[in-house]
Amino acid sequence: MTKHNKYYYDKGRNGWTPSNTWQDEVVEDKDNKWSGGEINPKMLLTKEELKIDYSKDKIPNYYIGKVYGYEARKVIEDFDLSYNVGTATTYLLRAKRKHDTSVDCIQKAINHLEFELDKIKNEKTNL
Repeated sequence: MTKHNKYYYDKGRNGWTPSNTWQDEVVEDKDNKWSGGEINPKMLLTKEELKIDYSKDKIPNYYIGKVYGYEARKVIEDFDLSYNVGTATTYLLRAKRKHDTSVDCIQKAINHLEFELDKIKNEKTNL
């Protein structure tokens, strides 16, 4: 049996405080989507009834290049990019193809590049 510290059962493993019901955790539910809403009928069906083929990769088209068919995740893996640089790259690769406006994706990419810069600067100061 795993031995836990004295705070394990009080706070949970990630600092989350357990509650009796999941509704207690809902901060704001204006449109009644989370609590008291109807169950989606598809949730009651089996995989066979849904006719979902899990044998294929489920990669959205906006992550695959049009001409050569490169996948964003494979490019990132091939170049051995860090998490933040890789995430920024995926945002930039999909920016024009996923949304009507690419502003959100580009801003997210900039944010992740800034996270990477902060990480690099912190590593240099801690040397």
